[in-house]
Amino acid sequence: MTSSESLSFFSPEYSTPKMFPLTPSPTPAPTHKRGGPSPMSQIIMAKQALNQPLTPEMSHEIKNKPIVQYVVPRQRRRTNPAVWCAAILCMMFCLLLILFGIGTLVIFLSIKPRNPVFDTSNASLSVIYLDSPKYMNGDFTFIANFTNPNKKLDVRFEHLVIELFFSDSLIATQVLQPFSQRQRETRLIQVHMISSLVYLPPISAFKLQKQVLSNRVVYNIRGTFKVRVNIGLIHYSYWLHGRCQLEMTSPPTGALITHSCRTKR
Repeated sequence: MTSSESLSFFSPEYSTPKMFPLTPSPTPAPTHKRGGPSPMSQIIMAKQALNQPLTPEMSHEIKNKPIVQYVVPRQRRRTNPAVWCAAILCMMFCLLLILFGIGTLVIFLSIKPRNPVFDTSNASLSVIYLDSPKYMNGDFTFIANFTNPNKKLDVRFEHLVIELFFSDSLIATQVLQPFSQRQRETRLIQVHMISSLVYLPPISAFKLQKQVLSNRVVYNIRGTFKVRVNIGLIHYSYWLHGRCQLEMTSPPTGALITHSCRTKR
């Protein structure tokens, strides 16, 4: 080695050591375990530990890297046989109820049931007198007409109560015996009603005296009936109300002049 070479060897260029940047060694890709942090979180935590910022390439790689998710299948529970039996019974009951309703509707539409009719064809007023200005006595008779207008149904009157009113004051009551009616049948029943010492308000008593003197006495009949209808094995009951207003001549030969009746449920 020459002196020039030895000088050049110990020159400041060779005496000062050079500093080279340290490059981090590549770290293995973290694995994602069940219940642990995601791969993105692991990489961010590793870079923060090295105090080095993330490069755009690494950020892009982290965003595009798929995240593995684990789905744990649930264990299916077996249904109790008693629950299945109860559900089947409920379904059968609902089907029977629907079929019964449809059948009843079809029968009603085909038969078209109608309400019986209450009316009167004749009436007589034989006695009216006042023992005092407040107490009335009277004797009244009329023919009750019950008609079954149905073509395919029989009806039965199970409860019959008839009340006689004068100016909204009850003066007599009569209960009739139950009876049955076939299709298109009409029944006439004579109803005898007696009023004995019936109290009348002063206004009603004065009104009755005035009507007797004018030869025009107005009575009102109210009938309440419980009717039962049979359709094969099916039967049902309902209440029927009859209203009649009668205008008669004065006693002792009181005869029916006009009347109007209506029947409703």
